[in-house]
Amino acid sequence: MKILQFPLITIFIGFLFGLLLFQTVNLNFAFVFGSLGIGILGLLITHFLNSKNKLFKNLFGGFVILTSTLVGISTALIHKQTFNQNHYIHQITDYEKVHQLKLLVNEKLKSTAKNNRFICFVKAVDLERSFGKVILNISKKDTLPNLKIGTNVTVTGIVFKNRKSFNPSLFDYSSYLENQEIYAQVYTKTNQISIGKYESGLWANLSNYRENIITNLRHSTISKEELNVVNALVLGQQQDISPEVLKDYQYAGAVHVLSVSGLHVGFILLFITFLLKPIGNSRRGSLLKLGIIILSLWSFAVLTGLSPSIVRSATMFSFVAIGMHLRRTVNIYHTLIVSMLLILLFKPSFLFDVGFQLSYLALFFILWLQPVLSQLWQPKNKIIRYFWDIITVSFAAQIGAMPLSIYYFHQFPGLFFVTNLLILPLLGVIMAVGVLAILIATFHTVPFWIAKPLEYLIVWLNTIIHWVASFEDFIIRNISFSKEMLWSSYLVIVLMILWIKIPKFKQLAFALISIMLLQTCFIFQKKQTLGKSEFIVFNSKKNTILAERIGNGVNIYSNDSILSNLDSDQMVQSYLVGNFCKAKDQKPLSNAMYFKQQKILIIDSSCVFQIDMNPDVILLIQSPKLNLQRVLKTYQPKQIVVDGSNFKSYVKLWEATCIKAKIPFHYTNEKGFYKL
Repeated sequence: MKILQFPLITIFIGFLFGLLLFQTVNLNFAFVFGSLGIGILGLLITHFLNSKNKLFKNLFGGFVILTSTLVGISTALIHKQTFNQNHYIHQITDYEKVHQLKLLVNEKLKSTAKNNRFICFVKAVDLERSFGKVILNISKKDTLPNLKIGTNVTVTGIVFKNRKSFNPSLFDYSSYLENQEIYAQVYTKTNQISIGKYESGLWANLSNYRENIITNLRHSTISKEELNVVNALVLGQQQDISPEVLKDYQYAGAVHVLSVSGLHVGFILLFITFLLKPIGNSRRGSLLKLGIIILSLWSFAVLTGLSPSIVRSATMFSFVAIGMHLRRTVNIYHTLIVSMLLILLFKPSFLFDVGFQLSYLALFFILWLQPVLSQLWQPKNKIIRYFWDIITVSFAAQIGAMPLSIYYFHQFPGLFFVTNLLILPLLGVIMAVGVLAILIATFHTVPFWIAKPLEYLIVWLNTIIHWVASFEDFIIRNISFSKEMLWSSYLVIVLMILWIKIPKFKQLAFALISIMLLQTCFIFQKKQTLGKSEFIVFNSKKNTILAERIGNGVNIYSNDSILSNLDSDQMVQSYLVGNFCKAKDQKPLSNAMYFKQQKILIIDSSCVFQIDMNPDVILLIQSPKLNLQRVLKTYQPKQIVVDGSNFKSYVKLWEATCIKAKIPFHYTNEKGFYKL
């Protein structure tokens, strides 16, 4: 692979290793920056001596890796906001209580059923100067105040610290927020918000400029559902897309279309380049064009929200523009690595963002694998060649992104190439009309003769997507996939492509060994699954859900409403997929259960239960009205478990009773699911 011969690749690998190492090792500032100083000193000494002695040349290579690793660690350390002593996590000691916060509104998020949500910068907590980011949740029961990006607000509300998921194998939203340096959420009502002054800035001004564009589009004749798709396609705002439309795009394998990325930035580059053609190619004119192009690309990136995919695209196309200005051929692999390195220097948390990972993987495999696939058939007809290129690009991108996509989302859309064949020719037209509509919407409402064609194009796009998504037999769901399988899958893919590029015995041998490694991962996982058994009490607020697992078979116990909709229950399905299991049987709840010679007594709201039983565990569900002190004296259990279906006032009394009786007490709404 020629890419490995690029000198910067060694620095890049060391830098990446440093970012990953920071996540696992707790290091302080003094040690990291002291080591970095020694590394730089050693690098300089060996650089001047490496021409005299082979030993110094090898030492120089070692110091390059060491220093780049330390640069990675120090970068992550600098960007870790919690090391700042003014951060609110060091000031708020009593969470889940009312606090007064002074906030700066920075970004609007997708609303939930109950709350409008915003990302805000913290400026003060309880009149004490503070620092950090929180999510502000404003109840939908009241009229939402006009919160423009850049508005200062004083909020009185309850602050909740991020908590790990209370059920097994669910998406870890807490870790996701912490990667974005968000460690708490604030819940408040409209009457507890005091709106202050507007704070002008590039981000705030462009964000509000975008809101003005959306307002003008809203006042045009474009219907609401189609307008939401336009906002996603052209402005990168997916917050208002309906769950039904989003589901269709996911099932059709076209959700990437709703993320502003290279397709959009490339179009902007071509459009701006076309507009600047009248400017001459003199030295001054060429420099002016370069400045306008880069400014336009990054203004568009900020306007669309600076998502990882748009930052990647804007960075790469900036290098392409610079290469065009210098009249030099740009090595796209070098550009890929340099852009990734630059982005991670300024935003190291992007490394753990799914969109960033998928974006770079898909692009790398398009560049690396698509030329190989295109050589399989070379049609002479231009139209056939155009559609053949769409197929090869689609397969190259999907092969690169597939293992990671399955690992995160546990499903695979089998008709992705059909979707791309049908919609990619249409997307170019939509982008052209969409950009024209956005330009007009910056000044006033979009005229009928532009708005209606754009609406019809989006209707046509959504119809195609819905038609492809309707073939649900081609959607593979609930795919269990471990981290070991992920890495071995990529090893197989890379080594197989290397063998196709260089068809020699050595490459074939490595490819076959990688396939054996992947098979070993599957066998090991199956053996591990079959050898495990456990009893789970899920944390569910309205219903009681229990799971009895023996090997890869799981019996689910719950009420009829849950059991009849088990396939759509995210809590249960996440557990089954995450543990490589299948639902073996579905049974109604009973008052007595047995697991591994342990007796479990279940007491529900009816308070009818077996008396002639000596239970090891008592499970309280659905808020039973009972004298727990008497129950403990009668049965003397080893453990009391209370699920989330009980009233909190009851739980507090039961917990106090158990503490007094010195019996372990487990409340799933505080400690998470209970596992026996």
